[in-house]
Amino acid sequence: MHNLLWYLIAYLVGGIPFGYLIAKYAAGINIKEYGSGNIGATNVLRVLKEKDPKKAKKLAAITLFLDAFKGAGVILAAKMAGVCDATLWTIAVLAVIGHCFSPFLKFEGGKGVATTLGVMLVLIPKAALVGLIVWFLMAKFVRISSLSSLSGILAGVLSAYILYPHISIKSYAPLWIIAFIVFYKHKENIYRLITGQEKRVV
Repeated sequence: MHNLLWYLIAYLVGGIPFGYLIAKYAAGINIKEYGSGNIGATNVLRVLKEKDPKKAKKLAAITLFLDAFKGAGVILAAKMAGVCDATLWTIAVLAVIGHCFSPFLKFEGGKGVATTLGVMLVLIPKAALVGLIVWFLMAKFVRISSLSSLSGILAGVLSAYILYPHISIKSYAPLWIIAFIVFYKHKENIYRLITGQEKRVV
């Protein structure tokens, strides 16, 4: 029962749609009706910059931070409560699922990149930093948001095999489940990447 409670908390906390709430109450925009319709930081920036570029950057940064923090925060709280590593990894998966399929948005949600970063920073920080560096370099030189995010996620997962060869739960399955969810949520972006239709960040 104790673990089930943490699983429920992880899913509900992960499901808090910060991008939607920030755009609605700070800019008066329903982010789901504009741009890609996504509630993540990229769409917040893309949509709000047409209205107020300076404000858009601040609100997108806040969205990114809060989406990452909700993943990291729920794991840190569970860790302080003495939850075992296997349960922590399940919490990580559920936090990402909550973000991608939010119970507060009729099971729609974001693409899970920032929340994945948050949980990885707590559980496998060195691999998370590798993923962050790859994301930064791709974003700087390729300037395609989806490709940068997916490259960063994949780099983080693969580097975990090298940086954490004796991972505490003896399995990398939770990482691949998270990666699968993130890639699934990017399926439309992947199609546009394959067909050469994905737009660069201006």
